[in-house]
Amino acid sequence: MADSSPGELSMVDSNPEKLSSDDVERIARLRETHQKLRAELGRVIVGQTDVIDQLAICLFARGHALLMGVPGLAKTLLVSKLAETMSLDFSRIQFTPDLMPMDITGTDILQDTAEGRREFQFVKGPVFANIVLADEINRAPPKTQAAMLEAMQEHKVTVLGKAYTLAPPFLVLATQNPVEQEGTYPLPEAQLDRFMFLIELDYPSEEEEIQIARTTTGDALPELDHLLHGEDIVELQLLVRRVPVPDHIYKLAVALVRKTRPNSPTAPDWLKPLVSWGAGPRAVQYLILGGKTRAALQGQYMVRQEDIENVAGSVLTHRLITTFAAQSEGIDARQIVQRLVKETLEER
Repeated sequence: MADSSPGELSMVDSNPEKLSSDDVERIARLRETHQKLRAELGRVIVGQTDVIDQLAICLFARGHALLMGVPGLAKTLLVSKLAETMSLDFSRIQFTPDLMPMDITGTDILQDTAEGRREFQFVKGPVFANIVLADEINRAPPKTQAAMLEAMQEHKVTVLGKAYTLAPPFLVLATQNPVEQEGTYPLPEAQLDRFMFLIELDYPSEEEEIQIARTTTGDALPELDHLLHGEDIVELQLLVRRVPVPDHIYKLAVALVRKTRPNSPTAPDWLKPLVSWGAGPRAVQYLILGGKTRAALQGQYMVRQEDIENVAGSVLTHRLITTFAAQSEGIDARQIVQRLVKETLEER
């Protein structure tokens, strides 16, 4: 799968039929690194193994993720520790209603030079980091959201007509509070579509909550080992795109996405009154890319059906718009996706 731009995916696939012997060795090392990552983050993050796996997929797939969960679930700690283990620069931006685009991108300021002249110099904003946590992104006005989404899509920012490139790897993890919506500017569907995954964080179990109390009320949290560097991650991002995909997996991904569209002839009858708008082509791209990355992290050399099944919920849920009928019956997008995936797999 080739890139048409740093932030865009193309449906043109240029993968070889099989991986080279060097790629096979790299995938084996990537699997070991993934296991070490889970172990390292497990030293400070109790539970949330599935969330860690989904973050790893986004990182190596060169995608972005929207984290959904109530406050207090260690979202900021998880993201900062992920950056620490990857030896990456981490930045946290707290989005507020008065946040302006220049507050995140940076701006030109007038500085005195050594020669005694005064010149404008660009001062980088917090978006110039490898991993950016956009906390409560829906609290910022649309103009600021647009500036952030330009960085996500184009891997650059534009300030006073001049473009500045963001150094790879670049990963945005945005959070939304699903409970408190007063004074927010919800992201429109076209902007939600820019996120590869919607990752939902749930409350911990009773045993996990006891462990959290023990871990966080004692000594300082341990420093984690550095597993990779930025250059290594960029190479691995290229590696996962070379993972072969069988034709039937492409057909499965396309069939699954097309069934989410209520006007499609393949959409099941039960779905049509529940969904007003389905997923677009970008969902197919991210299903395939997510499947490639998961397969590589699992040490596999080809995308399997279970890889698509695993990432389908995170890719599709935020791309479905439910109707009032669905909301009145208490049916959400994730339930619809789960049923749709199950039925689609049973047909094959």
